[in-house]
Amino acid sequence: MKHFIFPASLLVCFSLVFFNSSCAQQDSLDFKIGQMIMIGFPKAEVDSAVLAEVAAGKVGAVIFFEKNIPKSNSFAGLKKIAWTYQKAAPVPILIGIDQEGGRVNRLKEKYGFTRSVTAGYIGKTGSLDTARFYADATAATLSGLGINVNFAPCVDLAVNPSNTVIVKVERSYSKNADSVTRFAREVILQHRKHNVLTTLKHFPGHGSSKEDTHFGVADVTDTWSEEEIKPYRDLLASGHVDAVMTSHIVNKKLDPKGLPGTLSARVIDSLLRKKIGFNGVVFTDDMQMHAITKYFGTPEAIRLSILAGVDIMCFSNNIQGSEERTADKVHQIIRQYVDQGIITRERIEESYRRITALKKKLTSNDTMRLENKPAPPAQQSKSQKRKS
Repeated sequence: MKHFIFPASLLVCFSLVFFNSSCAQQDSLDFKIGQMIMIGFPKAEVDSAVLAEVAAGKVGAVIFFEKNIPKSNSFAGLKKIAWTYQKAAPVPILIGIDQEGGRVNRLKEKYGFTRSVTAGYIGKTGSLDTARFYADATAATLSGLGINVNFAPCVDLAVNPSNTVIVKVERSYSKNADSVTRFAREVILQHRKHNVLTTLKHFPGHGSSKEDTHFGVADVTDTWSEEEIKPYRDLLASGHVDAVMTSHIVNKKLDPKGLPGTLSARVIDSLLRKKIGFNGVVFTDDMQMHAITKYFGTPEAIRLSILAGVDIMCFSNNIQGSEERTADKVHQIIRQYVDQGIITRERIEESYRRITALKKKLTSNDTMRLENKPAPPAQQSKSQKRKS
């Protein structure tokens, strides 16, 4: 039986596209720009505009929210939506979701999905078995739905008790960096078992903030400490980082100009890339959050984020009061910057290579899982007889 996320036909297509330089269409600049765009859609059904953009290679990733879950027959309905987008794509796309558990939980019990708990709850138990149980249930569900990227675990430290976006809603495992790393690693391992990528967030640390970047500027200049990046260092050193998501927080200790982390080369290129040594895919937090939209126009935010070193920009179309953006509009903005020489083709190639490597990791794991699947019961029984 073919694995749902990447059936054999798509695995072959993926290999041909990414590893055969003669595939002119897929190696085109427009296609490579498309790989850098993640988009949300409005309803619990396939969006025809997004589907057309996926099919044209102008979007390489989509994101699901609760609004995209059919109210009845939810599992099968959501799986069908994911499959339709995946089948239309010229190469496998990334399908993401924020499924941390607790408040940040799109797949709720009322839709028939398994119960989830907050990171804070898991941290208070101090139990890796508890973390393992819930992470395994989450990852198995995502895999079955065809969702291959979870924007979790959250590795922010619970250092500010009054923090309303991270700490009070228990999105953090602990204020202790080693404890956060310990639980996050277990979450990552369970997701890898089910061939689902994870994304550490929110770099370089949102746990010390007083404000919520969904609604405006969150300045952590006076509250942030370098301890907040320790989980990133430690998880990278142990080989447990698939991808990283940026935060829109302002930290003038790291960027004297006061640019939000998502738009700051000092934060992404200098700190995350060069100092910490991460050279994988960097996702932005939602580019339509008000910390970005209220102070930067969409074209300027796109320009700054790409030049800062991000690889995939997320436009959720899920933030009230933010202008809806289509992948086609974002694509046009990036292409114009490249044509004008403001963003170089080499910079697009850089992100394309990282995204390709991440997608290859998924398909390689999937192929290995298929090749190493257990023998049929009859063969197992013969083998057991020989051993006895």
